[in-house]
Amino acid sequence: MQSQPHILVVDDDREIRTLLGRYLDGQGFRVSMAADRRECEQKLGAGQFDLMVLDVMLPDGSGLDICRGLRDRKPHIPIILLTALKEDVDRIIGLELGADDYIGKPFNPRELTARIRAVLRRATPEEFAAPRARIYRFASYTLEPDTRKVTDAQGVPVDLTGAEFDLLQVFLDRPGRLLSRDQLLDLTQGRERDPLDRSVDVLMSRLRRKFGEMGEEPLFKTVRNGGYQLTTRVETAENDA
Repeated sequence: MQSQPHILVVDDDREIRTLLGRYLDGQGFRVSMAADRRECEQKLGAGQFDLMVLDVMLPDGSGLDICRGLRDRKPHIPIILLTALKEDVDRIIGLELGADDYIGKPFNPRELTARIRAVLRRATPEEFAAPRARIYRFASYTLEPDTRKVTDAQGVPVDLTGAEFDLLQVFLDRPGRLLSRDQLLDLTQGRERDPLDRSVDVLMSRLRRKFGEMGEEPLFKTVRNGGYQLTTRVETAENDA
């Protein structure tokens, strides 16, 4: 990597900020801290960040509101939400708003660090792997892995979060194959699925909505107790750009 990734940790718990600051610094990250929404906005306005670790519950507002606003202003900053272990609703809403991952409190700093590295790899793959000189064509869309861009037949970009892009590419690499939720989570995030984890279902819902699945021939098929399947034909070609 060209430089240390800059991580913004937003949490009102001083002990958590101190713990994460020391641990992430020891793992080779630059770390900035914010104790509330106001300080978070100040940090975002003054610096550049590669990823944000964001607590859902803040004393002066909701982390979900920050997530929503950041997706409008700075859509390329990945977000990992910190949520109370039982707050499944917050996790689902966070994914709907464009968060890339979440982890429940209390958490192991080592696991959070692994999540951070995984999200950064997805967000900046060119720093970790040789670029692939191919593009995918499916239905009336084109996906370019090197630039992480999806466009429709008129060349208009389809705005996808990092997690949505990764999930779509998993299907394009395996056209027609039935993929379970466990397989999809392992292929996109490299971890096992908790029995209550609905992140794959939320991401699938978002993909369907963004690709306008209202017609007679949807891109994805849901197989009860089986998973999901890409139903359209996929072609690959060399990228001439």
